[in-house]
Amino acid sequence: MKKDTTERISMTLPKSTLVQLDSMVQRRGFANRSQAITEILNKEIVEYNQQVEDAVMAGTITLFYSQARSGLPGRLAQIQREHIAEVISSLHVQLENDHTMEVILVQGPANRLRSIADELITCKGVKTGNLNLTSAILPPLHSKTE
Repeated sequence: MKKDTTERISMTLPKSTLVQLDSMVQRRGFANRSQAITEILNKEIVEYNQQVEDAVMAGTITLFYSQARSGLPGRLAQIQREHIAEVISSLHVQLENDHTMEVILVQGPANRLRSIADELITCKGVKTGNLNLTSAILPPLHSKTE
């Protein structure tokens, strides 16, 4: 894989924005302003790519729910099976008081992943959930051999 090169740019910012940027750089532990600005821009690019209907992305769907809700784990598993082409893997973590955190690794078109996340998060008994995507994708897991 070819290494990504860097380019130098110049930008003009209001003094108040620069002061806040420098404060964030220090508090978050960035090496410099460039590293912080790169991270901010990458987040915005990912956000933009999520709006592009056919952009293929990878990410996670994180769910928090109660095991006490009858049939909920089975329903969540059924939804994942219905979307087997996009659902790569899932991890269940048992929490206190019969609660579960489930992290589902997904990859596919951004609009389809949003739809799957909505379907899972809106199941009765899911307390909260979110979709987190990135523009980097998983390499092919295997290749066809003829």
